[in-house]
Amino acid sequence: MKYLIAGTGGVGGSIAGFLSLAGKDVTCIARGAHLQAIQTNGLKLKSDLKGEHALAIPAMNAEKFNGKADVIFVCVKGYSVDSITELIKRASHDKTVVIPILNVYGTGPRIQRLVPEVTVLDGCIYIVGFVSGVGEITQMGKIFRLVYGAHKGTQVAPGILEAIQKDLQESGIKAEISPDINRDTFVKWSFISAMAVTGAYYDVPMGEVQKQGKVRDTFIGLSTESAALGRKLGVEFPEDPVSYNLKVIDKLDPDSTASMQKDLARGHESEIQGLLFDMIAAAEEQGIDIPTYRMVAEKFTKH
Repeated sequence: MKYLIAGTGGVGGSIAGFLSLAGKDVTCIARGAHLQAIQTNGLKLKSDLKGEHALAIPAMNAEKFNGKADVIFVCVKGYSVDSITELIKRASHDKTVVIPILNVYGTGPRIQRLVPEVTVLDGCIYIVGFVSGVGEITQMGKIFRLVYGAHKGTQVAPGILEAIQKDLQESGIKAEISPDINRDTFVKWSFISAMAVTGAYYDVPMGEVQKQGKVRDTFIGLSTESAALGRKLGVEFPEDPVSYNLKVIDKLDPDSTASMQKDLARGHESEIQGLLFDMIAAAEEQGIDIPTYRMVAEKFTKH
């Protein structure tokens, strides 16, 4: 199976690094100095699960890639999705599957609308991974879980989902084929939204959310409100979503922060639209009261 990773940041770089270490056929799409460093020195991976490696992975910008891929992992930020539709069209054959691994809910259907002739699945990931230097990815902690699946009505050729799962598992990634990817991507959106927004609002790492007090209470408030939205949208949660979010946050490295929080701190473009304001808009549309989300939004709304 040929894998193409569109976006070699913390998530894409970790997936690429783990696949490469297991001898899988993987190519990375990156840009600028990050791309040049990967081409010159290999992709540097610093991983709590795998150790430190410099990996000679083929890397290029989207315009230069002219091959075909069996699996395309879309690991760009939500605001960059439109920019890779040409790459997806060019890199796909009739059995290619596209797996978006984004923090924002509804990405699979959104990409499917942009490339109707390609089979687009959906996915979400649980990992602390980030760009720690030019051409360098750090993966922190013991959690690396990737969940993916087809939305209802999406036809996938037999055996492909299982073949991807086998490759990922052989690479040391906990891969799960979801029977309800709409639910699982909503669960991830709920979690990452609460995590990123709480961290950014108080400008603290996750260790502060793990302690009793107002920071944790804000995280609980945000999780409660997004859970109410999920229920209104017909999401059937496998367990209480607030308890689940707390369980996940308490397992994170205390020093970890969400990529949205890092981007805001550096003055970079961030996923705040998808993780904060889209949540508020969706809740308003469904008539859900979200006082905690409104409170935190005050800090980030340009007056």
